[in-house]
Amino acid sequence: MDIKQLQFLCALERLGHFGKAADACCVTQPTLSMRLRNLEEELGVTLIKRKQRFEGFTPEGERLLQWAKQTISAFDGLKSEAARLKGSLVGTLRIGIVPLSHVHLMPVLKALSEQSPQLRFQLHSLSSEQIIEQLTSNHLDVGLTYLAQVESERFIVHPLGQPDIGLLYHPDYFHFDQDSNLPAPHRLPWSALANIPLGLLSPAMRFRQGIDRTASVKGVTLTPLIESDAVEHLIEAANEGLCCTLVPLPVLNSPMLDHLMIAPMETALPQPALAAVSCRNQSTPNGLALALLQMLKTTH
Repeated sequence: MDIKQLQFLCALERLGHFGKAADACCVTQPTLSMRLRNLEEELGVTLIKRKQRFEGFTPEGERLLQWAKQTISAFDGLKSEAARLKGSLVGTLRIGIVPLSHVHLMPVLKALSEQSPQLRFQLHSLSSEQIIEQLTSNHLDVGLTYLAQVESERFIVHPLGQPDIGLLYHPDYFHFDQDSNLPAPHRLPWSALANIPLGLLSPAMRFRQGIDRTASVKGVTLTPLIESDAVEHLIEAANEGLCCTLVPLPVLNSPMLDHLMIAPMETALPQPALAAVSCRNQSTPNGLALALLQMLKTTH
């Protein structure tokens, strides 16, 4: 048995296809299949249900898959810690982020990259529930998620605060800065949202739920023209003048926003607080995750 076989097993679980798992592991499909059969023979149990294609794992395979994940995590942690002791970090830092996070993550990743040029990053836009699930299953190292979803005894937690809210719009189509009803210091009343086309995140998303609560308290019924679970769709619609959208402040820098403007909203109910979280594992701490959390502490 070697670490490669365990990596093949986890890749198969993650991708659900022999060919895709082989491509991800940079080997041929016959090589991956042979090595997994060798693993089964060595362990003396059948791990994988096979017919013409991958059919899932046997009950024994499901049990041993968890051990494989823990072993790979420990192996990756060992390499990361050795690199850290030499003054650098190596490996891939896997980060899950809820849509419309107000955290300026890219400057932090740039600083980490400058310190450790061999460090790589994978970013995944996920719901808060998916982030917690993938942290627990070792598919993510760090999550930027909602603090209320986190059980502090299971995770290392760094709170990242609560955002203000602003309306993102294209000035060629909307003219809120000319509205004489704007209260000082030029904040948009929630009542204005009842008369404009809106693009909002899907109702199941936490940021949208906070918006809906505030609108309800203000006596405003929101009837969005567009709902999407992808922030990019809402920004594209705003750029076309199809609608306006609500975003957390401060807004992240992006070329997609170059032609858009922000009208800060008047007082809103506190939005769900964000946190950077990583699984708490005292025996094999994740050096990459700890490095990112430490950097976020110094900048947020």
